[in-house]
Amino acid sequence: MKPIAVFRHAPGEGPGYLAEVLRAHQLPFTVIRVDQGDPVPATARPYAGLVFMGGPMSVNDPLPWIPQVLALIREAQGDRLPVLGHCLGGQLISKALGGQVTRNPVMEIGWGMVDAVAGPAADRWLGDLPAQFEVFHWHGDTFTIPPGAAHILASRFCRHQAFVIDRTLALQCHVEMTATMIDAWAGSAAGQRLVAAPSIQTADMMRAAMATKLPSLHQVADTLYARWLEAVCASG
Repeated sequence: MKPIAVFRHAPGEGPGYLAEVLRAHQLPFTVIRVDQGDPVPATARPYAGLVFMGGPMSVNDPLPWIPQVLALIREAQGDRLPVLGHCLGGQLISKALGGQVTRNPVMEIGWGMVDAVAGPAADRWLGDLPAQFEVFHWHGDTFTIPPGAAHILASRFCRHQAFVIDRTLALQCHVEMTATMIDAWAGSAAGQRLVAAPSIQTADMMRAAMATKLPSLHQVADTLYARWLEAVCASG
């Protein structure tokens, strides 16, 4: 089977729990460290799927690799190659497929609920998950739903939390988190400056909730990743 390409845009925002899932299923993957200057592949053909992780930059920043990634996503979508995006990754997918990325009305940081958007796409991708469940957030931007895509998740503070189009899943939220990642993000300079607000949790609040909330987050990730990996295995 061809490997899955995982694009890392910041040192602390790697595949996290997704890597555990891929190893458990014995699926090959390679991490393309954009943050360390790894070149963006010229074509998606060597891969069974593409995964784009988060990052502190904006998809609207004048970074040389962003147009290359957008072209790669469009190629993959045209070839029905599965694509998965987390936060920045979801924004890259939206922009590549004709959506827009703008500032969200508020920053959304920490543990927070999302609601399923009723429809056949949500039924397929969310499976037996409840109509409302908790995920992890850390973003200031938001994407629009591109033409032809189905909106499947929303939250109180950010309407567009996830969409699907064919074999592609774009997430604004983070389901890939591990305890190590949450602790590192909370301990970063940005995490240490956080002040509690309706849409923002402090570092201490995020850390205190990990023991009870991470297991259910991983159940959510298991469901979403399983649906996506069905397509990967079919195409790989």
